[in-house]
Amino acid sequence: MIPFKNTFINYSDKGSGKPIVLLHGYLETHEIWDGFADELSKSFRVIAIDIPGHGKSGKIEPVHNMDLLAEAVDCVLSTLSIDKAFFVGHSMGGYVALACLANYLPKVSGICMFHSTPFADTEEKKANRDREIALIKEGKQESIFSVGVPKGFANDNLTPLKAKVDWAIGLARKCDPHGIIALLEGLKSRPDRQTLLKSTTKPVLFILGKKDNFIPFDVMYAVAQHTLNGEVLTLENSGHMGFIEEQGICLEALSSFVMQHHH
Repeated sequence: MIPFKNTFINYSDKGSGKPIVLLHGYLETHEIWDGFADELSKSFRVIAIDIPGHGKSGKIEPVHNMDLLAEAVDCVLSTLSIDKAFFVGHSMGGYVALACLANYLPKVSGICMFHSTPFADTEEKKANRDREIALIKEGKQESIFSVGVPKGFANDNLTPLKAKVDWAIGLARKCDPHGIIALLEGLKSRPDRQTLLKSTTKPVLFILGKKDNFIPFDVMYAVAQHTLNGEVLTLENSGHMGFIEEQGICLEALSSFVMQHHH
């Protein structure tokens, strides 16, 4: 735990070598990466952070915008004396990684958009987030967890990976309701960062799931094709949770990409 503004940030720090920062998604904690981080840490120094509002990291203010979250990540790296890292962002974590790219460019050696997009929320998405905020305020967040978390997995992985799905729902339950609301408010207000992503000279690895229930594959494939230094890993049998659904393929692709581009 390290102090940040009026609260603390929780993180794990494993292994040694080139630093990789793992940023989890909405309704997750840094533990979602556990198996993945253990494997990665055999070759790299792996920092996995509880994004403020989730896990054991506290709530800072009513709206956790992406720039504030990037500042929290930067605080962790500064405290650990890490001057450059490769950022891996899952879903919401990708939005935070893009904010790091926007605000702390010299500290970024490259990024991985892991089932993530550079888009702002559509009006429809904002309305859905408002509905979730209303449910949480009524104490009905369990309904969000029981529907939203399984939707992260490909439909045909729900039965074989049932233990993992249930475990992920358990992680969502660890998140403070007030923290979840602050993050939902921040997600609603985040900027579109397509131009930044497509024009960055930093290397970008896109990991896309063919069976992702949240992100249309074709849409993100097109973004990747128009990204200056973009490379794509297509997961044929994954939804939105490739680091669990097809862990081996993801580890291999990410490791070789980081080895190649982390200068």
